Amino acid sequence: MAAALQAVESDKLYSIAEAVELVKSNAKAKFDETIDLAINLGVDPKYADQMVRGVCNLPAGTGRTVRVAVFARDAKAEEAKEAGAEVVGAEDLMEKIQGGFMDFDRVIASPDMMPIVGRLGKVLGPRGLMPNPKVGTVTPNVGQAVKDAMGGAVEFRVEKAGIVHAGVGKASFTQEDLEKNITTFVAALVRAKPTGAKGTYVKKIALSSTMGPGVQIDISQALAATQ
Repeated sequence: MAAALQAVESDKLYSIAEAVELVKSNAKAKFDETIDLAINLGVDPKYADQMVRGVCNLPAGTGRTVRVAVFARDAKAEEAKEAGAEVVGAEDLMEKIQGGFMDFDRVIASPDMMPIVGRLGKVLGPRGLMPNPKVGTVTPNVGQAVKDAMGGAVEFRVEKAGIVHAGVGKASFTQEDLEKNITTFVAALVRAKPTGAKGTYVKKIALSSTMGPGVQIDISQALAATQ
């Protein structure tokens, strides 16, 4: 018989440590549940100066296998392969994607490849896969970008409702590793505060596992932990 879930008080604000402990204890699924962080921001992303996006390297990784596709030629293509990218190409990769191939989670491109990648905007854009220099996926250093993507780099972008979602690990991670990942991600989000954001920037933080209930985190405590 499955163990009972620990009660979560909906109106209580928990510290990061308390939230992690509670979410881990309530992750009862037969698979290794993803630990998800949802943060409500006081921004309206329809305005360019209130768009929040960036990349964060989680110190303990994400716990998931990231499949990386790289647009590069010659030495840069070899660099990407040596770093672990399984899908590397130029026009041939563009044609493959146009034909329906989407077996990847992240797309990285060297700057000279962008005229080719640009033709895939209608395919990659809606899926949030379009390479962008702001998040380090358009770069001459493709090898390092591949290593970052496979080692724990998480891209984030605020949704229409002003919410940012991020997987910050797995239920099997240690308490310490999850706390480090959460603190690092919140710090990255604070650094990404746009010039147009007025009033309260971070309005709500909640942590949950794939199948478990959400736990509200005390914002002041979370922000203090990033200092």
